[in-house]
Amino acid sequence: MGGGSVNSSGVRSVATIVARDDGRGGTVLPVLESDGPLALRRTRGSGAEARVMLVGAMSGPLGGDHFTVRARVEEGARLSVGSAAATIALPGQTKGEARYDVRLDVADRAELRWLPEQLISVQGSDLYVTTRVELAATARLVLREEQVLGRVGEEPGRLTSRLTVRVAGQAVLDQELACGPGAPGGWDGPAVLAGHRAVGQLIVVRPEFAAEPVPARALGEGTSVVPLAGPAALVTAVAPDALRLRRLLDEALASLVRM
Repeated sequence: MGGGSVNSSGVRSVATIVARDDGRGGTVLPVLESDGPLALRRTRGSGAEARVMLVGAMSGPLGGDHFTVRARVEEGARLSVGSAAATIALPGQTKGEARYDVRLDVADRAELRWLPEQLISVQGSDLYVTTRVELAATARLVLREEQVLGRVGEEPGRLTSRLTVRVAGQAVLDQELACGPGAPGGWDGPAVLAGHRAVGQLIVVRPEFAAEPVPARALGEGTSVVPLAGPAALVTAVAPDALRLRRLLDEALASLVRM
């Protein structure tokens, strides 16, 4: 399963978002709290949707750091969260593993769009990322994860990423990917990344997918979509670089929205 102890000398940072229906067709943010390297900024939304930008006030996470982001979207609210720049996992002065935990909770008739920038695993870093999503039966979700293994011309650090999504208490996805030095053999082979250095996932949850599941199909070279056990679909893509990866995931999302 991965994971390990976090060095006590590392930085701890927590960011918390609560989105609530204002009863007038909009969404308010009664809680928008952050500290340390994580900063939250509300930006201009559209229609009923509130928008928040996650800003990294410092480099990191470094070895031994532990960052946590929590977001709760209450019944009927709509929230979109992005980030101002890529998250860069860096080696620290200690050899401890860095942790980055994301916890998302979306209530009935609520919608969350979780669209951060890429996570870049720098040579010598060691980062364990967990993303756990709890959705009510009629909640909606668009969630994107993108990992880039190494900067241009360098080898990656060790990166382990686990993504868990539950709808109405039932697991629809629980997957883990480990890459880089010390990862299980074969991570760079033809069955996983096939030599590519950018990998991404896109999860789309919509109640109507329960009655009309998304058909499994290839969406071009390196990209596929599969239905999940529930009102959800998973897009997986690999690409030679971050720019190409984003293009593939954007095209996949557009095709699912049109369904």
